[in-house]
Amino acid sequence: MVQVRVAGVALDATQQHVILLKPIDELPGEGQILPIWIGQQEATSILIAIEGAEVPRPLAHDLMRNMLDSLGARVTRVEVSRIDDGTFYAEITLETAAGQRIVDSRPSDAVALASRVGAPIWVADAVMDEAGMADNVTEVGEGEEAETDISERLDEFKRFIDDVDPEDFR
Repeated sequence: MVQVRVAGVALDATQQHVILLKPIDELPGEGQILPIWIGQQEATSILIAIEGAEVPRPLAHDLMRNMLDSLGARVTRVEVSRIDDGTFYAEITLETAAGQRIVDSRPSDAVALASRVGAPIWVADAVMDEAGMADNVTEVGEGEEAETDISERLDEFKRFIDDVDPEDFR
């Protein structure tokens, strides 16, 4: 497992929301980044939690946090545990009066909840190996052929990810 942080929430070229998870010990432009496509509501919920914005009424993830608090349960960690046929799976680990409990979750809901309660987010090594992207810009040396258009667009997207700020999506 590798501990990650939310590096950003963005829109891809088809206007689909994507959450970007980056190992906490890696600098922008180094290592890997894990993109996970999520729904609009989940993207909004994650951005609100990251920004610490106030909402007039609790969103679903606020409700989850409030319910856990009222039951005396605490989120100790969330994990993006596996990927199966392109679908990501996550688990939320809870500390309760009855002991530790692990709850199946979508990654977007797990990350949104973790962002609200300050719980660490982890990604299984196998998931990062399968779906992670190198977070570096490939340099082309003198005399070498230029990258293909797709590679250039990927590099541009990686640079965008490095500089993305949740404020950009308000």
